[in-house]
Amino acid sequence: MSVGEVAATYACLILHDDGIPITAEKISTLINAAKVKAEPYWPLLFAKLAEKRNIDDLILNVGSGGGGAAVAVAAPAGGSAAPAAAAPAAEEKKM
Repeated sequence: MSVGEVAATYACLILHDDGIPITAEKISTLINAAKVKAEPYWPLLFAKLAEKRNIDDLILNVGSGGGGAAVAVAAPAGGSAAPAAAAPAAEEKKM
């Protein structure tokens, strides 16, 4: 993420938390007040996003996309336990 993108994100969260309508002008004002150098297109993009999406839903669903990472992390742990479980099965076949 670029500095401008993070600044616009925080500006949207600040405006939403204060109950102020999110507009490109207000996002720009907050970014400039924080003395952050951001590309001029970020406020417009985030204002359009705020018009089309519910900010509360975005905040509440921020962790819902993490299911894929949990599977990838769990796979190596299960993979190391599988050979240990397979070894007793091989011994039983020999008897």
